[in-house]
Amino acid sequence: MMKKLVAEFLGTFALVFAGTGAIVINDVSGGGVSHVGVALTFGLIVLAMIYTLGDISGAHLNPAVTLGFFAARRMPAVEVLPYVVSQCSGAIAASLLLRLLFPAHATLGSTTPAGPALQSFALEIILTAILMFVILGVSTGASEKGITAGIAVGAVIGLEALFAGPITGASMNPARSLAPALVSLKLTSLWIYLIAPILGAALGVLANRCVREPDRGRAPHRASNNDR
Repeated sequence: MMKKLVAEFLGTFALVFAGTGAIVINDVSGGGVSHVGVALTFGLIVLAMIYTLGDISGAHLNPAVTLGFFAARRMPAVEVLPYVVSQCSGAIAASLLLRLLFPAHATLGSTTPAGPALQSFALEIILTAILMFVILGVSTGASEKGITAGIAVGAVIGLEALFAGPITGASMNPARSLAPALVSLKLTSLWIYLIAPILGAALGVLANRCVREPDRGRAPHRASNNDR
């Protein structure tokens, strides 16, 4: 269990350091990374961490994903809180390091809505639902591992960041939004990025059940003479 928690800490640290670091460096360099570069950074770092840590902890890197796996009955309740604490701790450590490296940056890559709060709230729910739906489709148990999982999950994160990033920041991850908001003290819109991904993950679990799990309420078909 300790190895799993260390893996989640390191994986989420890498995600936040690379992803929000790309945003910070893009601001500092006057657009040198670009919006496309930031989206690709998030997708590629998740892909890399799934390949690196998927066989150890499942490479959740996201409290909403961990809660989604629990809701899908793929991981025990006793592991949920330790996973979430490790993920948030890794994210905060990454933001603290970015604060030391870029002390003048105001937001450290915090997610803030570009339009109405409810618009971003709804978008974050939908984005996370799609992400969780994909994760459950390509994972084994509570583990994101293998070539299919890395490519699929990394691709959907990059894709959603590409088209939704300018409006919501495309967080889909409470730890990713919590850490820079706490360290930079930009807490105004944080509620969106804490609540919406959790609701979205639950929606993704329901969608997965609709297409993948058998209808347990239906009586099994019994062969009759007419069927033979």
